[in-house]
Amino acid sequence: MAYALEHYGTLPLVRVLEPAIRIAEQGYPISQLQHDLTKREREHLANGSAAPFFLKDSKHLYRTGAHFSQPVLGTTLRRIADAGVMDFYRGDIARHTHEDMANNNGFIRDDDLAQVPWPIERIFLSTNFNHDQIFTFGPPGAGRVLIEMLNVLNQFSPDERDPDTAQGTLLLAEMIRRGQFDRHDRPYDPHYYWQVTGERMLDSDYAKQVADELRSDMDEMHGETTHLSVMDKQGNVVGLTQSIERVYGSYEVCSDLGFLYNNYMSAYEHHDMTHRYYLRPNTPPWGSVAPTIVMRNNKPWVVLGSPGSERIAPAVTQVILRLEKQSPYEAVAAPRLHCSIDGKVSLEAARMRGDIPALLRKYGFEIIKRDPYSFYLGCIGLVMKDEDGYTSIADPRRDGSAGGPN
Repeated sequence: MAYALEHYGTLPLVRVLEPAIRIAEQGYPISQLQHDLTKREREHLANGSAAPFFLKDSKHLYRTGAHFSQPVLGTTLRRIADAGVMDFYRGDIARHTHEDMANNNGFIRDDDLAQVPWPIERIFLSTNFNHDQIFTFGPPGAGRVLIEMLNVLNQFSPDERDPDTAQGTLLLAEMIRRGQFDRHDRPYDPHYYWQVTGERMLDSDYAKQVADELRSDMDEMHGETTHLSVMDKQGNVVGLTQSIERVYGSYEVCSDLGFLYNNYMSAYEHHDMTHRYYLRPNTPPWGSVAPTIVMRNNKPWVVLGSPGSERIAPAVTQVILRLEKQSPYEAVAAPRLHCSIDGKVSLEAARMRGDIPALLRKYGFEIIKRDPYSFYLGCIGLVMKDEDGYTSIADPRRDGSAGGPN
């Protein structure tokens, strides 16, 4: 983020950090979602060094609405504001991290932090959908899955791909499963395997082949990651998806620093040494993020993204599909589904037509009924710009907010 600010921003780092410092020091009320997630993870938290920071007296849950603050984190953020971001990698913050890791059997050391590279700017992936231009994030992210899904949807008429019909839902489930399979079957890391193009998933002819296969099959059977979306009046657009992997990362916090260590090493391949994302030095983890910008008439129209691991690209796809006919909020809040490689369909069944689960079962899918507005199915953050101004939407499935200058 410091790299983006230095190369594309206009405000000083100290100004940008002011809101985060204020929230850390002054606190905020515990939401129902944070209470529920903390309750779910309470046992793990209690066994880790994060307990004093996220449990009352290191043991008890904060009730919904209770005041919660992070003064130690506030001090760390003030240090970054004063000393600069490199303090995190080579200064006092790095020293505290090193000592904490050494004292608690952790693996990271100060020389590891010192070698963390600056970000690599990569070329976006793109396709067209409904005459709009879609730009998304390539490997090691999951933008390829999003591109393949949209390319496949392009092969079907609006009526055939209507997500509120049983047939349209069946198409979504089949398409999501195929996209997930292709991603796992063809992992691609441009940092180490630049000679592998990885373009098959992006190819429109391949999308036609997939669509023909799906249509044939259907005929024969009869039947804690965070996302931020921003636009500004200067025309800048940012889609940022950032993760610590699980809800409370590794459940570990350095007592002098106040932030959670992530557990993102779980995103690497640990068994197959030939895998593109096998755990090796200086390689990025295999991410599922797919922040996306939609251009209409060569101008930014929508920016969106989501947390949710492998559910990210399907969630973004479904919202883009629904924007054909629905308002931004309707598209984000509408019933959503996900299909795993092994044919398990998670869906908000209580909000869907009764014939949808029945048809999916007929085609051999296993149905997992999720709660209405399920946490599991992602959390889209969306901003739209049209002739009337800006519209910002926060997904009702998780905590979030939408706002602007007016």
